[in-house]
Amino acid sequence: MVRQHKPITIVIVDDHALLREGLREILDAEENFRVVGEAGDSAGAVAMIAERRPDVVLLDVEIPGEDVTVTVRRIRERSPNTKVIILSMYDGPRLLRSLLAADISGYLLKSVRRQELLAAVRSAHSGDGRVVLAVSQESLAQAQQPAADLLSPRELEVLELTAQALSNTQIASRLNLTEATVKRHLRNIFGKLDAVSRIDAVNKAVAASLITVRDLPPMPRRLRLERNEDR
Repeated sequence: MVRQHKPITIVIVDDHALLREGLREILDAEENFRVVGEAGDSAGAVAMIAERRPDVVLLDVEIPGEDVTVTVRRIRERSPNTKVIILSMYDGPRLLRSLLAADISGYLLKSVRRQELLAAVRSAHSGDGRVVLAVSQESLAQAQQPAADLLSPRELEVLELTAQALSNTQIASRLNLTEATVKRHLRNIFGKLDAVSRIDAVNKAVAASLITVRDLPPMPRRLRLERNEDR
C-alpha cells in the first residue's frame, strides 16, 4: 500500500494579483504543495492564516497595512506553527535584522529561481530550524552584527523614553539635553531603523530586541503625527 503524504499547505500574501497567480501556478504544479488561500493586505492575511492554519505563508514585505514585522508577529501569535517566508525586491540589512528577530523561516529576493523558492518552502516546513536567506552577502553580514551595536547608548535612552510617549521637551528634561539634541538623536534613530515616525521606530526597535516595552501606554495623537518635527 502506497503511503499518502499530507500536502504542505500554503497561503500567498501579496497585493499584486498577477504575482499571486504566478506563485500559485508554480506551487500548485508540485504534487505535495497545496495553496489554501491568498490575501492582499496585512489584516486579511492575519485573519486568513488564523482561520486556515497553513504550514507556510509567503509574505510580501511591502503589503498594505501594518508594518511587515508587526504582521509577522501577529501571524506567529495567531498560528504559532505556521512558518513565514518573506518575499522582497530588496534586502536592506536593518529590515532583515528586524525580521530575523521576529522569527521568520526565510527571506527571499523575488529574483530567486523557481527551484530556490520550492526548496525554501520545503526547508521551512521541515522544522529543522534553518533560516533560508537568498540575499546579498553585504546585507547578511550587516544584519548579523550584534543588535546592541545598531543604536548608541544615548539613542537607546531616547527611544525608550519615546516608547513611554514622552514629548521631546520631556525627554530633554529627563536626560538633561536640549530639544535640538533630542531631535538630532531621533533623526539618527529614524535613519538607522528605516522608520518614518516615532511609533514606527519603537515598533521596529522592539521587533529587533533593541528595547523591551512593557504595558506601553497609547501614544498620544499629537506624538503619533509628529513625523516632520523630528526630521
